[in-house]
Amino acid sequence: MSGLPTASELERMAFDAADRCGVKLGAPMGVESIKSPINGSPFGSISGAEAVDIDTAVERARRAFEDWRLVPAPVRGALVRRLGDLLSEHKSEIATFISLEAGKITSEALGEVQEMIDICDFAVGLSRQLYGRTMSSERPGHRLMETWHPLGVVGVITSFNFPAAVWSWNTAIALVCGDSVIWKPSELVPITAHACAALLERAVADVGAPRYVSQVVLGGADAGRALVDHPGVALISATGSTNMGRAVGPRVAARFGRSLLELGGNNASIVASSANLDLALRGIVFGAAGTAGQRCTTLRRAIVHEGVVETLVERLAATYGRLVVGNPLRPGTLVGPLIHEAAFTTMSNAIGAARQQGGSLVVGGERLLQDEAPDAYYVSPAIVRMSSQTDIMRKETFAPLLYVLSYSDFDEAIQIHNDVPQGLSSSIFTSNQAEAERFMSADGSDCGLVNVNIGTSGAEIGGAFGGEKETGGGRESGSDAWRSYMRRATNTVNFSGELPLAQGVDFTV
Repeated sequence: MSGLPTASELERMAFDAADRCGVKLGAPMGVESIKSPINGSPFGSISGAEAVDIDTAVERARRAFEDWRLVPAPVRGALVRRLGDLLSEHKSEIATFISLEAGKITSEALGEVQEMIDICDFAVGLSRQLYGRTMSSERPGHRLMETWHPLGVVGVITSFNFPAAVWSWNTAIALVCGDSVIWKPSELVPITAHACAALLERAVADVGAPRYVSQVVLGGADAGRALVDHPGVALISATGSTNMGRAVGPRVAARFGRSLLELGGNNASIVASSANLDLALRGIVFGAAGTAGQRCTTLRRAIVHEGVVETLVERLAATYGRLVVGNPLRPGTLVGPLIHEAAFTTMSNAIGAARQQGGSLVVGGERLLQDEAPDAYYVSPAIVRMSSQTDIMRKETFAPLLYVLSYSDFDEAIQIHNDVPQGLSSSIFTSNQAEAERFMSADGSDCGLVNVNIGTSGAEIGGAFGGEKETGGGRESGSDAWRSYMRRATNTVNFSGELPLAQGVDFTV
């Protein structure tokens, strides 16, 4: 474990980063202060940000959209290219804000910014590939095709755990699709949002794009509800808990808007008897303990063949004992803090429930560093051995808590794997090709992300990201996820000089 920085040290880091990327910060000041999960102390406040209500933001975005939608898509790509350049230039500063506000270790914070740069690269290429289709018409002298057009104002609601990357997934794609964007970030990470928005504002000015093609609105649940309910917002892309999605989805549907929901994950890895245990060990430890277990793709369940489970659990416990928990800004630290006290309480309660349901704690679960930082919540990643899949295992605990249970038959492993309400990420470790193919088939994993011989965390931006069941069914980032941000028109062109009707209908006057 490593010592924690003082409040003044964090404040100095924040102001130095802000100066380097041209962001205005204020000193800590009462209820407006932002507290860092690193030590539980306030380190700054937003300064110079215009307070904008949702109605004003939507009207500004609507006017910007009317101009932006007429700009050729490859020209729109120039804005995103400039954003990617600025993110590359200020990668360390944005990563600093991510670490200070979300508690991520430095390498993961830098990785998040790299993900933003990568999605900008992807979106720039996409700006020349917004393809439609040409279909064969049943009528002679007719052409049937589809075209894609900008959708409108896109509202983006993001969570604390990826305070910048998820915004960039949506914003980079939406901008090249011709939409305008309003971002409502988590109230836990406003400085990161403020800094990212400032860089995009600079890019907007540099390329001469409409001023309000992208905006950020700070606030709590009331601001989110106002954005969700606003009839001028064509698409709501919301990332958060399943409970949040249950509230957002019906509200958007009631006004006939579109929603793209990225909700809870309860992800599992199957470890077969033929698995390379070295690979499985690395994949499981990062998947379960990385980001202090606070990813939607975090590994929650390991389903291990009975022939290797004892060996793997022993190796996992030994590896967990070597994990460095503490100051995420210090090199060598692998596990930073939980975001707040409620996260620690939820984890402790889940371990208690697992024990009541027949589980045994193998390692971890203790609160750490409370004497040094009583308002920060560090915890040793935990492993709980279970004899069967119980109720607590069907719930997502957003913390480094891994359940391990065994199986004897591959059909049993698939059944256990799919027997949860969520369906985001999944993986299998196996050297048996038939098992790998089965896992990826229609009667295998029921998740949106299905991996072989890698863990559940660490998706690349080139593939569409999202899940099934209570995960929401949305898709962001790569592949054809761009279609969520556009509207489709089916076009029929008659160049025959006649007017035959489809399906052979005769309506001769």
